[in-house]
Amino acid sequence: MSQASNSHATAKSRIGAILRATSGNFLEQFDFFLFGFYASAIGKAFFPSESETASLLNTFGVFWLGALMRPVGAIVLGAYIDKLGRRQGLIVTLSIMAIGTVIIAFCPTYATIGIAAPIIVLVGRLLQGFSAGVEVGGVSVYLSEIATPGRRGFYTSFQSSSQQVAIFVAAIIGYVLNESIPAETVAAWGWRIPFFLGCLIIPLIFFLRRTLEETPEFLAMKKHPTTREVFASALANWRVVILGMMIAILTTTTFYFVTVYTPTFGKSVLKLSSQDALLVTLLVAVTNFIWNPVGGAVSDRIGRKPVLLTIAGLALVTTYPALSWLVSAPSFAKMLAVAMMFSFYFGIYSGTMLGALVEIVPTHVRTTCFSLAFALAAALFGTFTPFASTWLINQTDDKASPGFWLMFAALLGIIAALTVYPGTKKPSRVAKPARPERPTGALQATPR
Repeated sequence: MSQASNSHATAKSRIGAILRATSGNFLEQFDFFLFGFYASAIGKAFFPSESETASLLNTFGVFWLGALMRPVGAIVLGAYIDKLGRRQGLIVTLSIMAIGTVIIAFCPTYATIGIAAPIIVLVGRLLQGFSAGVEVGGVSVYLSEIATPGRRGFYTSFQSSSQQVAIFVAAIIGYVLNESIPAETVAAWGWRIPFFLGCLIIPLIFFLRRTLEETPEFLAMKKHPTTREVFASALANWRVVILGMMIAILTTTTFYFVTVYTPTFGKSVLKLSSQDALLVTLLVAVTNFIWNPVGGAVSDRIGRKPVLLTIAGLALVTTYPALSWLVSAPSFAKMLAVAMMFSFYFGIYSGTMLGALVEIVPTHVRTTCFSLAFALAAALFGTFTPFASTWLINQTDDKASPGFWLMFAALLGIIAALTVYPGTKKPSRVAKPARPERPTGALQATPR
């Protein structure tokens, strides 16, 4: 009875730790999704133009510019977390993210304050991008370090699953808003309501993050690297970072296509209703939540390589045909079917990728290298997806052309997986040992 009670208490403790660690992801993705879904309204409010396409490109351009701050945040905040601890770092990243969210929610429109409006929105996005650069890596590393033996993929997958909860909630709010308020009102000012609601939950998320405990693995380290050592090791392991980025690209591009861009794609390109686009996104969030832990658990059992290669291969050969079938005669049923396919690819691949990325980076700079690899994937490819998709359609006049962007991402994932896993389930020893500042107290970087 005592052992059963202890086991139950331990399980509850781990579930609580997962919820507290991933709470910040909710705010990040809640705001990111809203920015994509209300891109047309945001464009008219802050980036007015006679051309709807130009307005959308400006909006998605700012969305992407904010993401370019991710690598900077990954290096600066990643070094902070690797040096001072996972718990304290996650609180700092949440603080910066919260400031950016409040700025965007309350910024006056271009009609009110002129050119200052887009500048203020850009500042808000830069702050969000800076903090997001290490949020995914920080949470994934935290979850990996509290994982039970042999279940690292399953535990880290909840980093991505938690983001789907935010999308689900945001989609429900958007659906209710569109049903209860006239479209003209939503476009004029109603789009701000979900952002205001996001601001209201910030205190709760702060409370949850502050109750986090430091991971036993970090506390067990005999020596924590200095900031200089972190930067030196990250530079020495540039090959690991590039390979990690290539593995993560398919996750980021598929995610931003199926969540952030799909609502705009459904409304502006396929000419479906806002309600249809929101309902598809809502259902995608549910299936994403399910497939992520499935992918992590399967990869724990059979290895990361076969899962990564299988999903990337499927994405490479099916993406463009599926989108061509959709745009040939757009309908809600077709859009849902294609979105479900992308959701399956994203969830299984993402749940596997997070565990793989944790394992190939060196332990002592785990947060920095993980965050930098993922941040580069998100900044250069993932968050560029809405802009790239809009540009490709405009240049080629082919509504299925965004498929080429996703196929490119899948190809890079295949190349990276074959490089990292050369014929074995375990990753090759691509990480280099740290170069200490002094001859004594050298840090050993052993890939996990």
